[in-house]
Amino acid sequence: MNLEEYEKQDGMKAWLSEREVNQLLDHSDETEWRVAIQLAAHCGLRTDEVVRVAPDHVADTDAGKMLRVWESAKTGHYRETPIPSDLATTIRTVGDIREEPTDEPVIQSSKRSLRRWISRARDQLAEETSEPGWKHVGMHDLRRTWATSLRSADVDAMVVCDWGGWDDLETFLDHYRGTHSPEAQLREREKVEWL
Repeated sequence: MNLEEYEKQDGMKAWLSEREVNQLLDHSDETEWRVAIQLAAHCGLRTDEVVRVAPDHVADTDAGKMLRVWESAKTGHYRETPIPSDLATTIRTVGDIREEPTDEPVIQSSKRSLRRWISRARDQLAEETSEPGWKHVGMHDLRRTWATSLRSADVDAMVVCDWGGWDDLETFLDHYRGTHSPEAQLREREKVEWL
């Protein structure tokens, strides 16, 4: 886990490794919570976007499976972001099982409920793992983790901006990219024999 102090407020920004994202997912015994975590950590959605995802937002396009974010509460803009195939299938299946219209949200909890859930999970993980960094993890850190993971995998920064809904590269670089992912740091560290 990488941590960095906020410049103008108390607290820390956190970037999780993929192993840590999986630890968080392992604390999700309900499908709804697992979907919420994956939408933030693997699709880069903001909390307000997570609670509005519906089965008909998943689209098969020439670019692969994409999640359509019709309108962000923050920017008001439409965007498409890649979605892992297994998550797309889960979202579509939840829609089929519920027998509700496919434009009804999959997550039937509020933003506040998601924040309470992640607060409980991070407290449990901090205790179980003896890693105090967990105390700083919030829903938005999952979006930050997603963006940094993409850049660390050499995805073009402008493509990341497009998928994440950032209007300019400067905003992305200043607030989201942060440090390199733990995986990228390890890969670079292994290039140095004495480390």
